[in-house]
Amino acid sequence: MKRTLAIGDIHGGFKALKQVLERAKVTKDDALIFLGDYVDGWSESAKVIDFLMKVAERQECIFIRGNHDAWCEDWLFFGKNEDIWLSNGGKSTVESYTGYSPDELEMHLEFFRQMKNYHVDEENRLFIHAGYSSMHGPDKEVYSTNYRWDRTLWETAVAMDKKLSKNSISYPKRLLLYKEIFIGHTPTLHLESTEPMNKANIWNLDTGAAFTGSLTIMDIKTKEFWQSDPLPALYPDEKGRNKDAVKMIR
Repeated sequence: MKRTLAIGDIHGGFKALKQVLERAKVTKDDALIFLGDYVDGWSESAKVIDFLMKVAERQECIFIRGNHDAWCEDWLFFGKNEDIWLSNGGKSTVESYTGYSPDELEMHLEFFRQMKNYHVDEENRLFIHAGYSSMHGPDKEVYSTNYRWDRTLWETAVAMDKKLSKNSISYPKRLLLYKEIFIGHTPTLHLESTEPMNKANIWNLDTGAAFTGSLTIMDIKTKEFWQSDPLPALYPDEKGRNKDAVKMIR
């Protein structure tokens, strides 16, 4: 039976990606929605992109663009390697591309260019990397960077009174637009959870793979989920973004 599976932030953790797909017993009949941040962190960012391009050839895939992906795209196209990117995982990404030919780099650039800012499915479920600020939805967003950076959507859901009715005039209008919203970007580790979290109608699948957490994949219908081993266990000789955790940009 065909499933639709959403995958959280990978951050260069190729071993975790392979592991979690195996644990979820993913087949070519499953549709995959990746929520962004494929690169920056662990040492195999380029391999992650190589692998995802192959996966997309055999089954239905939707790739959402994350803030780290936008940085990497700028580097591939413009050669921009700003300090803020390098110090937030970009250095490991640049190193992972050592030995790649100009043609291979161009293929990866095209992959990044084709990523979507967000996706809405036939059941009015939204898939977006970070969030949006407009009460009218992401298609009315003034600043497209909010798709990749906004944390207020998640923070609003976290802070809400659980007893607040959707019929209340105080209920956040942004949350009434969609049946469900699936995001990444803000690690659930911030709320001391190593598993995906549900607040209001938002599901946060960033379970901290960039740091000390695991990579998560979820069946969006049943909410069954599978996780990789914690990334430090898969990359024992690396630090990922843990060395930069205290200066993680907001």
